[in-house]
Amino acid sequence: MKSSKLILGCLATVGLTAGAATVHAEVDRDAIAERIKPIGQLCLVGDDCGTAAAPANGNGEAAANGIDGGAIYQRVCMACHDTGAAGAPRRGEEGEWSERIDQGWDTLLEHAINGIGAMPARGGNPNLSDEEVAASTAYLLEPVMDVPEIGDDAAADEEAVTEEGPVEEEAEAAAVAADEAVEEEAVEEAATEEAAAGDDEPAWAGIDGEAIYNQACMACHMTGAAGAPRRGEEGEWAQRMEQDMDTIYDHAINGIGAMPPKGGHANLSDDEVRAATDYLVEPVR
Repeated sequence: MKSSKLILGCLATVGLTAGAATVHAEVDRDAIAERIKPIGQLCLVGDDCGTAAAPANGNGEAAANGIDGGAIYQRVCMACHDTGAAGAPRRGEEGEWSERIDQGWDTLLEHAINGIGAMPARGGNPNLSDEEVAASTAYLLEPVMDVPEIGDDAAADEEAVTEEGPVEEEAEAAAVAADEAVEEEAVEEAATEEAAAGDDEPAWAGIDGEAIYNQACMACHMTGAAGAPRRGEEGEWAQRMEQDMDTIYDHAINGIGAMPPKGGHANLSDDEVRAATDYLVEPVR
């Protein structure tokens, strides 16, 4: 009898230990997944960079018109407004915004749409609509000032669309799809020709460096913000181009001076940064 109780006690202990280990393993996996999850996504020129449902905005709710200002901020604005690059006021830092918020919402939105100082129009992403800029600006400013509800006017406009509107939109969408199909075919043919040209090309040769430049680098390297050498300006690149390309790649990947690593887009791979760098220096190389 005593032996039976002892055996049952051991089995119960083993069962509890195994269950605890399983729970602990599940917690560890969840914690690891949380630590390594991406902080954002790269949105290339031509993609739907504003309305795609990605990270939720600061309140955890989508805007009334379906535009996620938080997602647009993380893709387009975060590189400067999280780091303070080029003197950009950082999100949530009331001291850096105090004089600006006195100008009022309308003026700040106008600056976001049309650009001011070192900041290019629409944060350097011309694909954004006024409504998308307004949504991301509201997300940027909400920690330091009261912002208006975004989307009421857009909803009213949608209700006023006539029955002919959807038909015209479908025709336009079909035409756009046909053009995109032709472009994709041309791109595929070009890629095939490049592949046949030789195997001595770098690993990033097939990556669209121009698209990455337009999304991640143009805001500074088109305007010269924070002393960034502008694309195509030989005088500004003369001394830099005396260095070998490996050094220039290293600066682009790891950062130098006022430029953060990977231009502030940590999700870019090293090869994507090299492809964007090749496009940036191509006119002066």
